[in-house]
Amino acid sequence: MLEKNYYQMMAQYNQWMNQRLYELCATIPDEERKKDRGAFFKSIQGTLDHLLYGDRVWISRFLNQSFSGNIKELLYPEFEQLRQEREKTDQQIIEWTKQLSLEWLAAPFEYYSNAYQKSQTLPAWMLVVHLFNHQTHHRGQLTTLLNQLGYDYGVTDLPWMPELDKFSQNHGIIL
Repeated sequence: MLEKNYYQMMAQYNQWMNQRLYELCATIPDEERKKDRGAFFKSIQGTLDHLLYGDRVWISRFLNQSFSGNIKELLYPEFEQLRQEREKTDQQIIEWTKQLSLEWLAAPFEYYSNAYQKSQTLPAWMLVVHLFNHQTHHRGQLTTLLNQLGYDYGVTDLPWMPELDKFSQNHGIIL
């Protein structure tokens, strides 16, 4: 997808959802947030941490920077530090999407996957779409855990993002 507005909108959506979910998760006792609930990344905390891990891996690749995290270890075991780092990363993603060029998006992008232990080359746009798809996938797991515990996380649908009207005006999109 070679439409820059798409990536900027998805970065805004990512930030909106993360802010809302972190606000809710901050009300959950630490012990409950860290309890193994049988999810892929075990707990609410583990799922939040993996979301940040994935974003940091991809942004590091896209910016040609090194990243030293390990998928099998928590980046930030303490919630408040995780929340602060999430906010910084969300802002970094927003700023990064503003500078995307159609040429970069259309170009092949080679990266090495630690998870699969091999290199792969795909169009950059496809990998950026994956960044946002990965976020949505794991936030779905998180909202399932929250729902099972009886927490109301509210609406998650993109058309209800409050910033959508402002975003459309700033990017010349007619809704």
